Amino acid sequence: MTQPAPSTTPLPRRGPRSHALPRDASPRGALVVRTVEIDELPDGSGLLDLLPTHAPLAWVRRGDGLVAWGEVARIPVAGPERFADAERAWQDVVSRSIVRDAVCLPGSGPVAFGSFSFGDDDPDGGALVVPRVVVGRRGSRTWLTTIETRPPLGAAPTLDEVLAGREPVPSPGAVRYEDGSLPAQDWADVVAQGVAAIRSGRLEKVVLARDVLAIAEEPVDARWLLRRLGEAYASCWTFSVDGLIGATPELLVRSEKGLVTSRVLAGTIRRTGDDDADVAHAAILAHSSKDLEEHEYAVSSVAAALEPFCSSTNVPDVPFVLHLPNVLHLASDVTGVLAARADGSQVPSSLALAAALHPTAAVCGTPTQAARALIAEIEGMDRARYAAPVGWIGADGDGEWGIALRSTQIDPQDPRRLRLFAGCGIVAASDPAAELAEAEAKLDPVRNALGGAS
Repeated sequence: MTQPAPSTTPLPRRGPRSHALPRDASPRGALVVRTVEIDELPDGSGLLDLLPTHAPLAWVRRGDGLVAWGEVARIPVAGPERFADAERAWQDVVSRSIVRDAVCLPGSGPVAFGSFSFGDDDPDGGALVVPRVVVGRRGSRTWLTTIETRPPLGAAPTLDEVLAGREPVPSPGAVRYEDGSLPAQDWADVVAQGVAAIRSGRLEKVVLARDVLAIAEEPVDARWLLRRLGEAYASCWTFSVDGLIGATPELLVRSEKGLVTSRVLAGTIRRTGDDDADVAHAAILAHSSKDLEEHEYAVSSVAAALEPFCSSTNVPDVPFVLHLPNVLHLASDVTGVLAARADGSQVPSSLALAAALHPTAAVCGTPTQAARALIAEIEGMDRARYAAPVGWIGADGDGEWGIALRSTQIDPQDPRRLRLFAGCGIVAASDPAAELAEAEAKLDPVRNALGGAS
């Protein structure tokens, strides 16, 4: 499955890192973006510790990434062209921005956070959000970006100034859980229907989602969830965009300087809490024909979607076992080099790549259209933004997009209520009871972050 990469160098980053408006453009309504390097975060804080109460934005892994707040612009989209519409609008915003970037790293300069719907027909198709303040960290370097809608006056604010007035993070109190769209046994019956459809030859794999409702004693502060998820699942991408919060182990696509990476997960077993037993479980997972079959469908779909954009790709022959606190996954990192265009046009942005990849077999099934049809027929759940792209894009089009797994949505009308999501890949050898247990395990990250009993 491995295609050797030719001797090549990464493509240059798209777009300048410091530019002004075109001569014929009016500065009225333009964004003024300034990025400056700052010292280490105060008091040994992590990025997630900096967030305010209202509408926090986050994309953090192992302490690195981006956090942001405020909203200087919003780009709502809907329909089958939602990704392309969002990208065109973002490019227009960038072209009308005055940028002074003294850091020149991925995530510095203008940045938009995005979350999109799973399906084409969702009336709320998603949005890109351009924040007012961004703090980023990559290795030993930390920076502050401010985005304004008018020419800035005086020096850029310090980190202490933008963090003034932060409030303590309150506990949500006791949490109780209720059935979501379907009771547990009814969902297991839906899995059985999926298995029957696969065995009949209608399709090869389908991913079925399950939801559970959580009702907290007090309004849930997103920061309470983010900090706990970030600590417990440091190897995942902890995210917060538009009320969608989670820690996803699955990277749909990262595009950086012409290099592309996608982390594919499919095939899961629950951890026992006993390290020796989990080592044995990892060996079982790595040799499970059912899980390897499920994984192969997912990897093949990603490789096929990336191939038209790449001069070379590398697809591992054998997956590795990814260890998380609650489950073990079969995982493969598919990589590629974006192909230079003969006509000199730009290579695709990270958002365009995410659009080409979504939905992968890891979150929908194989073949895609047959899986989508079966999901609509039997799942009985409004997926909303579950298993859909979430992440960020920079001015040059590079960025990172994950798949909204192990996630929850806070009800905007009642912040004490949350909807938790999980999903399982179903193949011919799937057992409904085992899939229900797997779904329960995948709900554990948010349940544990909330602190309430299941």
